[in-house]
Amino acid sequence: QQCSQLVTKTYSTSFSTATSLLAPSVRSHIFNIYGFVRFADEIVDSFHDYDKEQLFNNFERELAEALEYKISLNPILNSFQHTYHTFNIDYDLVAAFMKSMRMDLTKSTYRSVEEYKEYIYGSADVVGLMCLTVFVDGNKEKYATLKESAMALGSAFQKVNFLRDLKADHDELERSYFPNVNLNALDEVSKSKIIQEIEADFEVGLEGIFRLPDAAKFGVYTAYKYYLRLLKKLKRTPSVKIKSTRIRVPNLQKVDVLARSYVRYRFNIL
Repeated sequence: QQCSQLVTKTYSTSFSTATSLLAPSVRSHIFNIYGFVRFADEIVDSFHDYDKEQLFNNFERELAEALEYKISLNPILNSFQHTYHTFNIDYDLVAAFMKSMRMDLTKSTYRSVEEYKEYIYGSADVVGLMCLTVFVDGNKEKYATLKESAMALGSAFQKVNFLRDLKADHDELERSYFPNVNLNALDEVSKSKIIQEIEADFEVGLEGIFRLPDAAKFGVYTAYKYYLRLLKKLKRTPSVKIKSTRIRVPNLQKVDVLARSYVRYRFNIL
C-alpha cells in the first residue's frame, strides 16, 4: 500500500493531495486503485524501447492471478487485489479499464463519438465507479444513486487531461482522442465545444459530490476544484497555445483551491 501511495504522489501531486484529504477508512484504498491504473497507463504510454504489448500481456496475466489467488509479488497489484476483494469491486469495471488501455497499444485516432465514449468509459468512468464502490462501502443502493455522477466526474477529469496533454498525445504518442476535431489546426470553435462538453460533465458530477458520504466528500470536492481551476485556465488559453504547450496550475493556486475547499467543508457548505 505504501508503494501505491508513492506512485500516486510521484505521478500526480494534485490527485495525491486530494486523496490525502479522504478519511483514513478509504484513503489507502483509493491510493491502491490509482497505483493500479497508473501502472497500466504507463505501460502503454512509456517504455517506447520495449515491446509494450508483451509488457501489457504480462501485466494482465499477473492481474488475473492476483485477483484469483488474492496475492501478488508485484506490490501494486497486491494492494489493488486487497481493495478489490475488500469492497467486492465489479470485475466488469476492471475488464473495461484494461480493454481501453489495450486500445492505446494499437489505436491512435477515434473517429466516431461511439469509439470516443467507449474509450472514456473504460479509461476514466470505471475508475470513478471503482472509487465510488469504496466510498459507499459496497452499498449497492447508494452506489446506484451516485453512479451517473461518478461516471460524469470521471469523464470530466479525463477530458481535461486530454485537452491539457494535447501536445504530448498528438505529437509524441500520435493519438487523437477527440472525434471530428482537426488537432493540426485546433481553433477556438472546436476548443469551445470541448469545454462546453466538459462543463456539462462537471455539473452532473458536482451534484453527486454533495451526496457522497462524509468520508469522501472533502477529498473528492477538492479534486473537482483542482480540475475546474485547470479547465478555467484552458478556457482562457488560446487554442494555438494549448496545442504547443502543457497548461499547468501553479502550486500557489493549488494551495488556494485547498484552502477554499476546506473552508466550505469546515462550515458545512458542501
